[in-house]
Amino acid sequence: MVLGFSIALIVFSLLLMLLVLMHKGKGGGLSDMFGGGMQSSVGGSSVAERNLDRITIVVGVLWFACIIVLGIVMKTTV
Repeated sequence: MVLGFSIALIVFSLLLMLLVLMHKGKGGGLSDMFGGGMQSSVGGSSVAERNLDRITIVVGVLWFACIIVLGIVMKTTV
């Protein structure tokens, strides 16, 4: 059971990193330093950005729940 939640945690972590990197920059930060502050008209629609936000929130909640469950399982098995 610990192995399954550990694998799920790794998968959710990688997926969450990918989803966060897919968001477009809002400007004013480290993204401006590396050229991420330029606006492009090809960036996508607001519907796609809202869906990406929703997916990111769901994966983030699953990631957090996986950490909590993994902590409880590891505490009870020791």
